[in-house]
Amino acid sequence: MTQTILPHRIQGPEGTVPLVCVHGFAGDRDTWLALQVALQHRRRTIAFDLPGHGAALEWPRIGHAGVSMKELIASIDAMGINEFHLVGHSMGGAIATMTALKLAESERVKSLTLLAPGGFGAEINHRLLRSFAVATESHELHALFGQFFGFEKHVPHTVAEQMAQHRADPRVTAALATVVEAILDGERQKGFDLATLATLRHPIKLIWGTHDRVLPPTQARGVPGIVAVHMFDGVGHMPQLEIPREVARLVTENTAIA
Repeated sequence: MTQTILPHRIQGPEGTVPLVCVHGFAGDRDTWLALQVALQHRRRTIAFDLPGHGAALEWPRIGHAGVSMKELIASIDAMGINEFHLVGHSMGGAIATMTALKLAESERVKSLTLLAPGGFGAEINHRLLRSFAVATESHELHALFGQFFGFEKHVPHTVAEQMAQHRADPRVTAALATVVEAILDGERQKGFDLATLATLRHPIKLIWGTHDRVLPPTQARGVPGIVAVHMFDGVGHMPQLEIPREVARLVTENTAIA
């Protein structure tokens, strides 16, 4: 693996316009495993590890969404991919949106699907993100990670135990602490002008849960009318894990054009 291409997992048939999957803060390519499996017979999918995450833990440059966007585009270019669909979650939603806007004139991006995306408003649960970035004990991780899901969802303790084992490496929390401070502006998140979404020519879907405790779903109200908004009652900040079938269906609909 060269340092020009981010670590990634590819699934699905060749010959289809690929779907590039962009995970959120403190996630990795495995965030998209259920979606990749659901689409494996219909669409080629590429799930990347972003700088400072997963196998890209010690990537040369880590930081805010703009840094990750540049590394993502560089990786896609190095792989010789001309056209692609995008799906992004949370911080990855902001990165995917910025990528689509950056490449708007070339029309390389064929669709954009966003799950509880970052950058759609100033409000953000900064305390939760900062605490989650540096947590290392399984009981603490279990309590914090549970807040990323809907109120009635149960997160198995084994998930927190696996996280704790991963975070035994101090480089993990050091990288996450760097990234979280880069994407936050004090108690707020950095964002962009939502009106610019109306300049994009491809389909855009927005998926959000009414029980999101990280980014308020009310931020979806600010999007232009051309954006299709799908709101799910009882779902938290992790739609791809909480309602994987529904997410796969909506992604399939949005990518059907190519």
